[in-house]
Parts: sequence; structure tokens; C-alpha cells
Amino acid sequence: MGAPTDPIADMLTSMRNALRARHQKADVPASKIKGEIARVMKEEGFLAAYKMIEENKKKTLRLYLKYGPNKQSVISGLRRVSKPGRRVYRARVGIKPVFGGLGLNILTTPQGIMSGRQARRQGVGGEVLCEVW
Repeated sequence: MGAPTDPIADMLTSMRNALRARHQKADVPASKIKGEIARVMKEEGFLAAYKMIEENKKKTLRLYLKYGPNKQSVISGLRRVSKPGRRVYRARVGIKPVFGGLGLNILTTPQGIMSGRQARRQGVGGEVLCEVW
């Protein structure tokens, strides 16, 4: 029996590898939750764009990575917080700013997937999926 898979961690690793190799885009197998994570990252300015591509009945999520004027990546780190073996939940007051407010935490809440900032504003807590800075 293989190790349990974590599709979100796989997505973050694909992004990390693409950023290290200075690629313009990263392709990951698509799912609703990954699409929502990409949406939040784009809204917060960490991704240039993203789109769903369907080829031969297989859906792929294409993430267009964002770089600054000197080709430095906008994303300097990605970390999975809540893992399949250890879920991490935070109440509204427990959602801390990432990297002194420069980063972003992505949560799944009863109102859907959103950034930590939005969750605090709306007064909801949830499961902390990952952090981006």
C-alpha cells in the first residue's frame, strides 16, 4: 500500500519546482479545491493567471507564475499547513498574518475558500490549507 496522497501538497511542490526552474507556467491535475486556491492566489497578486484546460477527458490546471522586473519570483515560499495526517483549524482570532502581513494564508471556511485576511474580515475560521509568501 502506497503512502496517502495529498493533491494540494503535490500542487505546491509543482509550483515550487517550476519557480526554481524559472518556468512561466506550471501544470497540475485539476480539481475544484486547487482551482479555488489558484483563484485566491491570483486575487492576492501571487499568480499572473490560471486556467482550466481539458485534453482527452483529463482536466489540467495551468498556473501562470508571476515574476518581478528583475526576473525574481513574486512567490518566495509555499508551505502546506494542514496535512491529511494532521489537520490544522483556526478560529477567526487565531488566523495570524503570514510573513508580517506580506504573505497569505489560504483557508477553507463554511463560506468557501478564501484568504486569511478575508476570513478575519468576514468573522469566520476554518482549516488552514497553506501559506504563501
